[in-house]
Amino acid sequence: MRVNGLILSVIGIFFGIIALFYWFTAYEDAGFLMLLGSAVLGLLPGGYYLWWSSRMTPLEGDLPEGTMTEGAGVIDAFPGSSIWPFLLGMAALFAALTFIFGLWLAPIAAALGLSAVVGGVMESRRGGTV
Repeated sequence: MRVNGLILSVIGIFFGIIALFYWFTAYEDAGFLMLLGSAVLGLLPGGYYLWWSSRMTPLEGDLPEGTMTEGAGVIDAFPGSSIWPFLLGMAALFAALTFIFGLWLAPIAAALGLSAVVGGVMESRRGGTV
């Protein structure tokens, strides 16, 4: 976790330096704010990982003698034939189409999203059978 925090923090610092350089050379607000947002998106999780890594036992990736097999765990929580991710994607599609065609698509998006969330939770609790 410490390695991940360092990588994300370095990325955030890099984007912060580029944002300052861009601010003083281009005099444009939109690009500066996007670069600043990228810096924040690197520094927030990176700082959190670094803060949390000092309070927990090191993960396998942080140990110099750690192997990949020590960190292996459960790979698949949902069965490959689950319909709920597809329904959640359809809900996102209808939510995006609401901005284009009007609010009459919002109830469809809400119903699809709610059913996808409830179905996914029920499937994960029962082990793949709904």
